[in-house]
Amino acid sequence: MARRQSSAPPADNTPYTENIVDIDVTSEMEGSFLEYAYSVIYSRALPDARDGLKPVQRRILYMMSDMGLRPDRGHVKSARVVGEVMGKLHPHGDTAIYDAMVRMAQDFSLRLPLIDGHGNFGSLDDGPAAPRYTEARLAAAALTLTDHLDEDVVDFVPNYDNQLTQPDVLPAAFPNLLVNGATGIAVGMATNMAPHNLVEVISAARHLIANPDATLDDLMRFVPGPDLPSGGRIVGLDGIRDAYATGRGSFKTRAKVEVEQLSARRTGLVVTELPYMVGPEKVIEKIKDAVNAKKLTGISDIVDLTDRKHGLRLVIELKNGFNPNAVLQQLYRYSPMEDSFGINNVTLVDGQPQTLGLVQLLTVYVNHRIDVVRRRTVFRLGKKKDRLHLVEGLLIAIVDIDEVIQIIRSSDEAAAARARLMSIYDLTEIQANYILELRLRQLTKYSRIELEKEQDELRREIAELEAILGSEERLRTLVSDELGAIAEEHGTPRRTVLLESEAVSPTIAADLALAAGKKGKAVPLALEIADDPCWAILTASGQIARTSNQEPLAEAGPRTKHDVFTSVVKTSARGEIAAVTSQGRMLRLQVMDMPVLPPMSGLPNLAGGVPAKEFLTLLKGETLVAFAPLDEVLAVGTAQGVVKRVQPDYPLNREDWEIISLKDKDFVVGVAPAGADDAELVFLTSQAQLLKFAAASVRPQGRTAGGMVGIKLAAGDRVLFFGAVQPKDEAAVVVTIAGTTGALPGTAPGTAKVTAFSEYPAKGRATAGVRAHRFLKGEDTLLLAWAGHGPAKASSAAGVARSLPQEHGRRDGSGVPLSQPVDAVGPAMAWQDPA
Repeated sequence: MARRQSSAPPADNTPYTENIVDIDVTSEMEGSFLEYAYSVIYSRALPDARDGLKPVQRRILYMMSDMGLRPDRGHVKSARVVGEVMGKLHPHGDTAIYDAMVRMAQDFSLRLPLIDGHGNFGSLDDGPAAPRYTEARLAAAALTLTDHLDEDVVDFVPNYDNQLTQPDVLPAAFPNLLVNGATGIAVGMATNMAPHNLVEVISAARHLIANPDATLDDLMRFVPGPDLPSGGRIVGLDGIRDAYATGRGSFKTRAKVEVEQLSARRTGLVVTELPYMVGPEKVIEKIKDAVNAKKLTGISDIVDLTDRKHGLRLVIELKNGFNPNAVLQQLYRYSPMEDSFGINNVTLVDGQPQTLGLVQLLTVYVNHRIDVVRRRTVFRLGKKKDRLHLVEGLLIAIVDIDEVIQIIRSSDEAAAARARLMSIYDLTEIQANYILELRLRQLTKYSRIELEKEQDELRREIAELEAILGSEERLRTLVSDELGAIAEEHGTPRRTVLLESEAVSPTIAADLALAAGKKGKAVPLALEIADDPCWAILTASGQIARTSNQEPLAEAGPRTKHDVFTSVVKTSARGEIAAVTSQGRMLRLQVMDMPVLPPMSGLPNLAGGVPAKEFLTLLKGETLVAFAPLDEVLAVGTAQGVVKRVQPDYPLNREDWEIISLKDKDFVVGVAPAGADDAELVFLTSQAQLLKFAAASVRPQGRTAGGMVGIKLAAGDRVLFFGAVQPKDEAAVVVTIAGTTGALPGTAPGTAKVTAFSEYPAKGRATAGVRAHRFLKGEDTLLLAWAGHGPAKASSAAGVARSLPQEHGRRDGSGVPLSQPVDAVGPAMAWQDPA
C-alpha cells in the first residue's frame, strides 16, 4: 500500500513533478502503535517507582497543595478540584480525574489514604456520588508527599500547553508505592501491587539506608508480607517471597470467620473481615448462587449486619446437623471469601517500565529520597549564604549609618549612590542594592548586637548544612531520621494476619483426626454431623448439652456453681429424645440441636451447655425435670405421691404433649425408664419415708390418664425423689441428707447417710413405706434424697462435686455430720458412671 503525495499544478501551467512515496504498512503501524503505547505507559497507566503515583494522581495532589487544601482548612467541592486539575494540568476527561481522586480517599483501597473525603466516596459494592455532591481536602499523609516543593527538591516540567509547570515527581517522604500499592493496565503490560504496613516498610528502608548491601532475607525480617486495608488472612507465604525476589508472585487471601452460637438452637459463621477489594454484597450474591446451584449445602440464611459502630458483620446461619468447619471449607471454595491476589511489580524507572523486587523498589525510593534531601540542603545552604551576605553588608554599613544616609541623600541618582557605597565601604552590588532598598523605619531594627547574633546563627547553620553535604553518612542518617518520624506519626498496627499454611483450628483438627481414625487414613472433613453415639445431659442448674462421643462419664472439670448431672440419656447425634417438665408436659428434642460439650482432659465440661429456658419454650413456673428416651415405657412420680407408667405411643406430628394429668398444686418430681416389670420404683419424702415396690404393680396407661396412688403421705409431707432401680443392681444405694427447715441453704452442714438399697424392704403400693433416716436434734426434714446406682456425689456450696460417706449403720439410723454444707436448693444429687 502506498501514500501519494502531490500538489495541484500552478496557475501559470508551469511543469511540475509528482512525488509519490511508498510506505510499508507494517512499519507505519509499528511506529504509530509504539508511540501510542509509550504515551499510555509513561503518561497514564504505570506509577513512578519513586513516589508511587501515576501522572493523574500526582497532578491532583500537587494542584490541591497549590490550592491550599490542607488538613487544617475546610473541605471544598470535588468538582472544583477536578476542574482545576483538568484545566491546568491534565487535559483529559473529568471522569478519569474524579475516579483517581476517589480512590485516593477510600480507606478500603489504600492502606494510608491521601485525600480526606467528605461525603459519599463509594464502597466496595457501590460507586461514589457525583463530584458536585462530595468535598475533599488533603489528608495529613499527603502533605508529606508534597512537602518542600518550593525548595527545588525535584525538577519541574511544562504542562500540556507550556503555560504552567508541574513537578516531574513528588518528594515523597514515605515509600508510597509499597505502602498503598498500585493497579494499572497499560499496553502489553500491567501492574498490580499490594499495600503494605507503613511502619514495616519504613523499617526496611531505614535498614537499607544503613546497610546498602542488605539482602532480601534481611529486608523480609521487617516486611514479612502485605498488610491489606481490609485485614483478613493471607495463606501461604511462598508466593509472597517469589514476588519480593522477582517482582511476580501470588498469594491467597481469606476472610476472617468465627463460629458462633447464634441462639440455643442455631450455629452460624460470622464474617468480620473480607479479602482485599471484596464487598459483602458480592459475597452474599455468590453464596446464594452457589446454594441455588446445589454447590453449597448446609446454609439456611445469610444476613448482613454491617454498621458504622461495629464494622463488617456478615452472619451465615447454618442448618442443624451440618459441621460448621466443613461448611466453611466449602465457602472458601465456592465464594469470594477466599480470593487470589497476583503481584506484578511493573513500575517506571527513569521513564522505562521495569519489573522490580522488594530490594530494587526500596533502593530506587531510597536513592530518590537521598537526592531530594541533598537538593533541599543545597537550596537551604544557598538561602542561608545569601542572607549572611546581606547581614555582613549591613554590619559594615551600620557602623556609620549617618554617613551612609548622607551619601544616599547627596547622590543624584540610585546608580551613583550604589557606586559610592560600593567604593567607600567595599560592598558588593547585592549588598549596596539591599541597603538602598531599606526603608527608614527599618533602620531602627538593625542594631549591631542583633545583626551580629543573626550572623553567628547563620554561620552555625551554614556549617551544619555543609557538613551534611560533605558527609554521605550524615546525609543518610538525616534521611533515615525523617523516615522514622513519619512512621511514628502516621504508623498503624498490622491488620492482616500472615499464615505459612492453611490454619487449622483445634476443632477442625479434632474432627479431621476423628475422621482419619475411623477410616485409617486422611479423609476430607464430613459436611454433615455423623450419627455417632453420645450422651444427652441435663444438670442441676438447668444446663443442657450433649457429648461428642459415648465414653464413660465422670463429673470433673469446670462447672456452674452448685451443678451436677441430674439426667443422662444414651442416644445418638441425629436422634431424638424427650424432655419432661414439672407440669407433666413432654417435649420432643432434636439431639443435634443441643450444644456439644467441649472435652476437658477426656471429661465433659459442665460449663459448656446452655440454659434450658433458652433452648425450650417453658411455661411460667415450669422447670425441666429430666431427659428420657422416646421408645421406652416411663415411670412418672409427683410431689403428692402419684405414680404412673406411660406407654410410648406419642404423637408423631406434635412437638409437645401431656403425659400425666396433674391435680391442683401437684407437679412432677421424677421420671425414669421402667419398661421391665421387675424394676423397682422408689419414693423418698421430706419426712424421710422410703417406699419401694415392683413396677409390675403399676399398669401402663395412656397419655391423658392421671396415674394412681404411689405412696401414702402424712400431713405436711411431700415427695423429694422418685426414680427406678433396675433389677439385681447390687451397687444401688440410698442417699439422704438431713437438715433444718428454717436454715438458709449452705449455712448448716447437716448429716448425710448412704445405705445399700437392698436393706430396705419392698412394700405394697399406696402404703407409707419405711423410715430411711433418723433425725438428730435440730433436724426436722430431708434436704436431699436420692436412690440409684452408686456411688453418688452431692454438689457443695462451692459448686464442686463432693464424695459422700461410705455405707454405714442401720437403714433407719442417723447420718454422719458433713464437714461442709451441700446445696439445699434443687435436686443436686448426682448419678455417675452410666456405663
